[in-house]
Amino acid sequence: MQNNNSLLLIGALVVSVASTASAGIISGWSMATAVPSGTVGSSYNYGAANMGDLTAGSMLSGFHTLATTVWSSPAGNGSQYSFSSNRWTAGSYYQVALSTTGYNDISISWDQTRSGTGPSSFELFASNDGGSNWTSITAYTVMQAGGSGTNTTSWNSTTGQSVFTNTASVGGASDTSTVLFQFRSLVTGASTGTNRIDNIVISGNLVPAPGALALLGVAGLLTGRRRK
Repeated sequence: MQNNNSLLLIGALVVSVASTASAGIISGWSMATAVPSGTVGSSYNYGAANMGDLTAGSMLSGFHTLATTVWSSPAGNGSQYSFSSNRWTAGSYYQVALSTTGYNDISISWDQTRSGTGPSSFELFASNDGGSNWTSITAYTVMQAGGSGTNTTSWNSTTGQSVFTNTASVGGASDTSTVLFQFRSLVTGASTGTNRIDNIVISGNLVPAPGALALLGVAGLLTGRRRK
């Protein structure tokens, strides 16, 4: 009976440690609030993440060269709002800043669409040193909402379009106090052309605390002895 109880305790320890290493949302933006009407300028800070375990100190923002850029919040991808802007030139970007402290195996997903004259060629970059150095994660094409052909349905507040979703794994972004992600345009669009983004989610695996790892080691030793 004592041995069975020991095995039950070992099993409980293993389950406890495994649960601490499960995947979860670190920071995410579902665009729950709208950009104030008439917001104009070369840059705009949308605000902190409204989802995830590490929202404090996070920030979604945008930067354009042209000071006449209009920032707005049309319908999102299955949500009330998105983050949108016009006056795109090559090098203009949306950016998120967050902490990944205590997490590894970082991944990012997001939804993005454009108007007929908005920029289509983008590249996702990441930096773990405050923006001094950038690493290219993936180049991608933004689909036109409401265009001809399949999978081009315009975004609306009730029906999400999974075809617009992008996902990327990010090396070098684990367990870092500040990580930056830039969704950077590679081309210049028409002055009135818009590009909008929604449902930005950065996820990762919570790194087990040293004490939890020690318990897992003890559990392994006890299990090995029990099998002999």
